[in-house]
Amino acid sequence: MRIAINAADLDHPRIDGTRIYIQNLLKKFGSLDEESQFLIYHKSEFNPELAFPIFKNYKIIKKPFPFWWTQTRFAWEIFREKPDILWMPMHSLPFLRSRKTKTIVTIHDLAFKIFPQFFPKKDLHRLNLFTDYAVKNADKLIAVSNSTKNDILKLYPEINAEKIKVIHHGYDKELFNEKISLDKIRKINTKYQIPDAKYIIYVGAIQPRKNIETLIEAYKIIKKEKNLKDLKLVIAGDLGWQYEPILEKIKSTGSVIYTGKFETKDLPALLAGAKVFVLPSLYEGFGLPVLEAMACGTPVIAANNSSLVKIVDNAGLLFNVYSNQNLAEALKKILENDKLRGDLRRKGLERAKDFSWEKCARETLEWLTG
Repeated sequence: MRIAINAADLDHPRIDGTRIYIQNLLKKFGSLDEESQFLIYHKSEFNPELAFPIFKNYKIIKKPFPFWWTQTRFAWEIFREKPDILWMPMHSLPFLRSRKTKTIVTIHDLAFKIFPQFFPKKDLHRLNLFTDYAVKNADKLIAVSNSTKNDILKLYPEINAEKIKVIHHGYDKELFNEKISLDKIRKINTKYQIPDAKYIIYVGAIQPRKNIETLIEAYKIIKKEKNLKDLKLVIAGDLGWQYEPILEKIKSTGSVIYTGKFETKDLPALLAGAKVFVLPSLYEGFGLPVLEAMACGTPVIAANNSSLVKIVDNAGLLFNVYSNQNLAEALKKILENDKLRGDLRRKGLERAKDFSWEKCARETLEWLTG
């Protein structure tokens, strides 16, 4: 079996959940299916932080091209090569391809359809065009959560539900666990200029859909409490888009520490050192940082929407995404209650056991080749 994979996203300098997803499945595929040959295409140079082992059944194929790579150079290579299977781990599919090649596309989320106002106008046309074509023309789809599957069926009512397989993300158990030492936490905190104090943390891109302003407002509310006046808020993540007003709010609010882009290897210590992790997003296809925080034993608060409700389950607190007061109350509950914090820590560690990249990779390979 010859399986072609579009891995061009691993060339990108910014790391996000979708790229971590591709990286971690490529870490597993070669050993889980030693009989197949994997043709891994990209266009420039892999980001070193997104490295993966090159198994003997991997063939890395670099094909540079200056524009519309997926629909030009990559499409031509796939049409010429005619692999048995083509897996597109992002929302696109070459218009030009052999009908003998079975195609599977992963849909991470449809946020751009639900919240189009939070995306650059120049990107919306491209996102809609390529996703619409991929959803309607792929032989099979992978949804990373039941929430994403439900969104696909709602927005594309002509799609048969049997065409969609829900396969959850995993997390790197060697990186994210409860064994991170206090010395390691202090060293990483010093690196990012986080003082030795209690802090709340958000991890993710700086962009409107993440709803970071609501977190900042909730933080300002609880800072008024005498016993929480020394509390810090850490915002950890690279710049996304439409970030200017968010960055201005971060910089103008006292006690908020913005790390900017961080090294992936430092994230476990940043999470483990926090009293609470908060994901206030208006919408998530999966919400990988929630899982990583739980695996580190950090209590989680997440918005009560999209995939987050089911991923968090009973292992964290949920809040009304449009209410900074509701988030402030949830933060106070955890920060002022050692028993609750301990209970959420235990529940989070237990919940994280339900997810793994190996399970994700096995289910993905079964769906690709089945």
